[in-house]
Amino acid sequence: MRRIVQPLRALLCLSLLALALPAQAVQPDEILEDPALEERARDISTGLRCLVCRNENIDDSNADLARDLRLLVRERLVAGDSDEEVVDFIVARYGEYVLLQPRAGGSNLVLWLAGPAMLLLGGGIGLGYIRRRGRARAAGEADTLSAEEEARLKEILKN
Repeated sequence: MRRIVQPLRALLCLSLLALALPAQAVQPDEILEDPALEERARDISTGLRCLVCRNENIDDSNADLARDLRLLVRERLVAGDSDEEVVDFIVARYGEYVLLQPRAGGSNLVLWLAGPAMLLLGGGIGLGYIRRRGRARAAGEADTLSAEEEARLKEILKN
């Protein structure tokens, strides 16, 4: 049994180690010679979504489209664009879905505010329900049975 468990344990440790290391798909031929521009390109790339892989940034994706986006980012930086201009260019070309963290403005503002608004609305409805329920109990406790009702209740309980 130990002969089977030991290799499996080693394989599990190696696979966990591989998962813990950052998996960047940037190819050597993509890397810029200027380290400052390359660092800017990496910062921009971590905020851009791979449209093929969904919730993975383009730096970590091996998809062809992600490679094209990485090259496009580097081309724009070499051309002299600022970080914001590069991101704006890519958003204009592919839409806001390409951003891993969408901007909180325009039509997205509705989505950003919907969660807190629903929370407040639900809290208000819950609070109103609890208050009405408390008032109904207080009103119900004040009512007592009349003499006729008590007599009728005793009669029913005897049978």
